[in-house]
Amino acid sequence: MRRLLRSRLLRVGLGLTLAVGCAVAVMAATRHPDGADVIGVRLGAGPTETRIVVDLGKGASGQVDDTSGEPLRLAVVLTGVSEPSRLSGAGQGLVRAWELLPDSGGARLVLDLNQSARIERRFLLPPADGVRNWRYVIDIAARGPTVARVMGAPRAWAAQPMSAQTLATPPHPDHWREVIVIDPGHGGKDSGAIGSDSFEKNVTLATALALRDRLERTGRYQVVMTRQTDVFVPLEERVRIARRAGADLFLSLHADSAGADPTIHGASVYTLSRRGEQRVGYVLRGNEWFLQEASDDQAVGRILLDLTERSTRNRSATFAHILIAHVGDRAPLLNRSQRDANYFVLLAPDVPAALLEMGFITNPKDEARLNDPGDRAQLVDKIAQSIDAYFARPTRARLAEG
Repeated sequence: MRRLLRSRLLRVGLGLTLAVGCAVAVMAATRHPDGADVIGVRLGAGPTETRIVVDLGKGASGQVDDTSGEPLRLAVVLTGVSEPSRLSGAGQGLVRAWELLPDSGGARLVLDLNQSARIERRFLLPPADGVRNWRYVIDIAARGPTVARVMGAPRAWAAQPMSAQTLATPPHPDHWREVIVIDPGHGGKDSGAIGSDSFEKNVTLATALALRDRLERTGRYQVVMTRQTDVFVPLEERVRIARRAGADLFLSLHADSAGADPTIHGASVYTLSRRGEQRVGYVLRGNEWFLQEASDDQAVGRILLDLTERSTRNRSATFAHILIAHVGDRAPLLNRSQRDANYFVLLAPDVPAALLEMGFITNPKDEARLNDPGDRAQLVDKIAQSIDAYFARPTRARLAEG
């Protein structure tokens, strides 16, 4: 993978220009005839998502309109642009047809769909790198357990057979639930850190199983475990499990070690560092959607990958912040409790991920807390509350992270 481009703004602008203009997906464009701020509308269909680009003569803000109540229709209102006359065109991918209609103070883009879909992200790109116009970009993804994810593997478990030893119960086929992958650190021949009376691998497994049970009781989540017994699972396989599951969130549980210093204690949360992003290629294969999209131009694939990583990093940081706030109510926190690191299990470019160090197993008080069933249950409750809070965020906040 090449070095990251010099400026993220230029990289995003170039990436979307190439992605919508040069990728394998066939593009459709319609120019606006009367000189309004809306220049045109373009669509591009990849294997698992559809991208809509509204070319604009000036910047604009957008808001999702959820008032129609029709499952096969999405609408976004663009404000701050001159009111256009009516435009329409044929769709591609998930979009059957589209219309751009006058709206109070702007324009309304209406998407008629071939199947139920959701808006995965929206963002505005300014003119950059030889592109003179502004671009309002909308990415939509199909809903449902049998449809491929935008950034990951299919939710259709029948097409992805996996070992019963490493997976929890498959999802109910007619119920859409967030997929949470819980990763108990270490296991089997890898004991992890060693306390005075316990091994890290046992502490993480006990906590992970309790968290699984707590989440499943809500009925809101499909929980996948990287291990459910004292077995060794390679780091790269843990990442693959999350990606094959189409995970919405990956949480790795650990208990830290301070070596010979028993006074250090407290919990902390790690997300992937920018240096770690340079290792993401270790977990990718040639059939990744952002590589397939750009088979004729490797630069496009790299830029699409970078866009994916940026969105994932933002979501990971958001979850880490929420997790620290909740865990801090129950457990002491390490100084500078939210950190970044180059950990392998955080390398999935398309799965928001965090690693929770629940405390120091080398500290007597932390070790006792981590092994006490009552304290463990309270910690698990705080972790579950943080997951609830993460997925309960308003749609606008989620879209802003992407």
